[in-house]
Amino acid sequence: MMRLHRFCTFALLFALSGCGAGETAATASLQAEQAKQAQQQMEQLKQQIDQANAASTQRLQQAIDQAQ
Repeated sequence: MMRLHRFCTFALLFALSGCGAGETAATASLQAEQAKQAQQQMEQLKQQIDQANAASTQRLQQAIDQAQ
């Protein structure tokens, strides 16, 4: 999948550079990279939220166990 994405990106850059749209292709490539980074950050945040929820659930269960 990643190879296909890179191949398509380079093929698009090559094709557009021939018709004077290289700047547009570079901008599109930059935006694609930024979107990829944003997706990675979102995944990291999701993992952090999941960890925080798990810790909270564990603390809640310990409090319930101590109350009984």
